[in-house]
Amino acid sequence: MPTQSSKLSYSEGGQLPSDAPSWAVAASERIREKMAKGLGTTAVPPEGVKRVLLHSCCAPCSGAMVEEMCASKVDEVVVFFYNPNIHPKKEYDIRKEENKRYCEKIGVTFIDCDYDSDNWYERMKGMEFDPERGRRCTECFDMRMERTALYAVENGFDAIATTNATSRWKDEKQVNGSGFRAAARYEGLKYWAYDWQTDEMTLRKYEISANERFYKQEYCGCSYSLRDSNDWRKANGIPKIQIGGESAGLGERYFTDPLVDAAEESQDVVDEFFAQANEIAEAGRDVKERKKRLSVYKDRRKNEAHDGINNGLNNW
Repeated sequence: MPTQSSKLSYSEGGQLPSDAPSWAVAASERIREKMAKGLGTTAVPPEGVKRVLLHSCCAPCSGAMVEEMCASKVDEVVVFFYNPNIHPKKEYDIRKEENKRYCEKIGVTFIDCDYDSDNWYERMKGMEFDPERGRRCTECFDMRMERTALYAVENGFDAIATTNATSRWKDEKQVNGSGFRAAARYEGLKYWAYDWQTDEMTLRKYEISANERFYKQEYCGCSYSLRDSNDWRKANGIPKIQIGGESAGLGERYFTDPLVDAAEESQDVVDEFFAQANEIAEAGRDVKERKKRLSVYKDRRKNEAHDGINNGLNNW
């Protein structure tokens, strides 16, 4: 697909520093080898797939995945933005417009779908205090992938996929499960599953994000994620999340350094966050119990906040 892939001309980022972690050095080398051979040699689409509708949650998660797909043996990749979970509307508009701008720059068609947040809240009833990666997240993925699959069938696409699968903040099996279920609703429609979370894909994602100076979002997206993330930050003595503007609640507002940004999504950081989040979620609607559990983390990261060591706290 030369008309799209020819526009994907990013630099490979700056020279890695001498103290770069071994995983980054190895990932960078694999990226260089892949580029020398030509992109698209790793991610192989399902058999017979020529047109792919890619559900996109945000621009940062789209970069490396769109690049890889556009260079694969498919005829067309179209980005589909359907994310009624994102709250507030100001945050939604920031993420949507950035994604749209990125697609226009690289010559990929962008479909702006409805912001039917009322339907999203209706579907999430009874799960307001579920933990991240719990039932609510499954329902959220299902809702977005079902809409993606419907549009794909109505418009002649062979397969669907989602950029949610690129983030280590997401449960890959949970995301893929929603994709497979949605595709199975329609005869002939396929879901493109692949390991989009490798070290080289993660590093490449952050190289592109830094080159594009993408907006660095500080939470998953929904109002419940915003609530729980701010509760967790407060318990840890960390400034609350800021929506838009030139300053983030914590750390940098925009992606600038691939190594630092990738470190914020290291598996250790992600595992620690979800272990704590699950403990808090067990308290459910009991405000006193939630405060009690949150108090366990008081002072744990205060020194890091003062010293500027903020890994893993503001990069979703």
